[in-house]
Amino acid sequence: MSSLAAKIGQLMIVGFEGLAPPPRILAWLARGRIGGIALFARNIESPAQVRRLIAECRAAAEQPILVSVDQEGGAVARLRNGFSESPGAMALGAGGDRQRAEDIAFMLGSEMAAVGVNWNFAPVADIARQSGNPSVGTRSVGRDPRLVSEMVVAQIRGFQRSGVAATVKHFPGLGNTVVDTHDGPASVRGSLSYLNDEDLHPFRKAIAADVGFVMLTHVLYEELDGEFPATLSPRIVDGLLRQELGYHGAVCTDCMEMKAITDAFGAGESAVLALQAGVDMVLFSHTRAAQEEAYRALQHAAETGRLSAERINQSMSRVQELKSRFALDKAPPLEVVGCEAHRSLAGEAARAGTVRVTQGSALPLPASAEHVALIEFSSQRITGGGAAHDRSRIAAFLSNRLPTLASHIVDPAADFAANCEALSGVWTRKGIVILVTRNAHMQPAQLRLARFICDRAQAVVLICIGNPYDAGEITGADSVICTMGDSVPSLEAAVEALCGDYQPGGKLTVEI
Repeated sequence: MSSLAAKIGQLMIVGFEGLAPPPRILAWLARGRIGGIALFARNIESPAQVRRLIAECRAAAEQPILVSVDQEGGAVARLRNGFSESPGAMALGAGGDRQRAEDIAFMLGSEMAAVGVNWNFAPVADIARQSGNPSVGTRSVGRDPRLVSEMVVAQIRGFQRSGVAATVKHFPGLGNTVVDTHDGPASVRGSLSYLNDEDLHPFRKAIAADVGFVMLTHVLYEELDGEFPATLSPRIVDGLLRQELGYHGAVCTDCMEMKAITDAFGAGESAVLALQAGVDMVLFSHTRAAQEEAYRALQHAAETGRLSAERINQSMSRVQELKSRFALDKAPPLEVVGCEAHRSLAGEAARAGTVRVTQGSALPLPASAEHVALIEFSSQRITGGGAAHDRSRIAAFLSNRLPTLASHIVDPAADFAANCEALSGVWTRKGIVILVTRNAHMQPAQLRLARFICDRAQAVVLICIGNPYDAGEITGADSVICTMGDSVPSLEAAVEALCGDYQPGGKLTVEI
């Protein structure tokens, strides 16, 4: 590939709609106009279908491609239907077992490799600094930089041992803001004296572990660069990451169609600025118009010298090295996907990561209990932009153990008085109310209703299946359990804890 313009496409990775690659994607792959694809839930129906989709893309491609996905485990997991779900990072941190964290990552990586995915946008290395952070939450291991570092390195080992490139994100740290970059610009003002010893610590360890990619955040750090967010900042990419931390591997962006980037810079200009800053691959996840605008801008920048031959060739070299390193020459068979051994391991990890904050007389639930009601809030969970899945699974799991369970799915954003009236019959009965919250600490309507229920019901068992901060905001419950996520194994572990099958021994990794 001799011309600079021809090389530009290899520095782009794009997403698309549908369960099969559209003609334009196949055409772009055939011409070498893109270096790979990014899959999302909209592209996933079953393991066999995903493998067909990827095989079709590889067959069309002029040269080897990268196939990426967000498969962190827990709240952010694009591969669900037919695939093994796992507890997320904070639950793994609560379990405290580094080898188990590596095993879970190897499990997820093996299933990705089996369908042809060779690049995972995980693990998350962000420190859980802000309880009000809308993007991080249970995606982070926790607040202790050392524990975060150890778990991040364990996950990198697991993913890459399976043949899938790991991505440590979001450099130099997304945990110290309360704005979601999907929705608008986010900035960190004031001193960054903590950055070197805390937020950068997991990234240093990831670099030492030979991580495949470092993904940047779209947050602007005013003390480092008052003009550009990290994604577009030469001071952060070339200066902090490459020169100061000594990282010589590949760097990628988060989705460039997030409002933190598009509102200020646009698709074309942002792509050029990112490569000028030292980025190797730019990600445009959604729209054809943005993808084409970025490609044209990069091509023009190469032709006019705004992007130098040296800069483009540096990125090409890094990308090609990773394509060779993670070529999936010996991918596991499709039968490993969702296998019994994987489900067993995920269940073990979920139980180890479940935390019993308090336990009163209401637990364990008696098998013959006739007056147990479940009140589950239907609020959108925090997923970093992912689609929430069915929220009634915990009711189904608990109903298998308690056939007389009365289950209520409540929209806390509905009229407060109407909700109270509809639920009044639940807490006037002499029985146990199992109250399931999802990030109520960030949603005033949910928090208000949860507190009201705890004040009225005779006995409440609070299950926090989002961020554990809910346990510090809602008082009056007889017993409190935190799962740090609502993946299938975490919900099953919560039900098993309610029924006394085991005693949760996980330890919180953040203060509540």
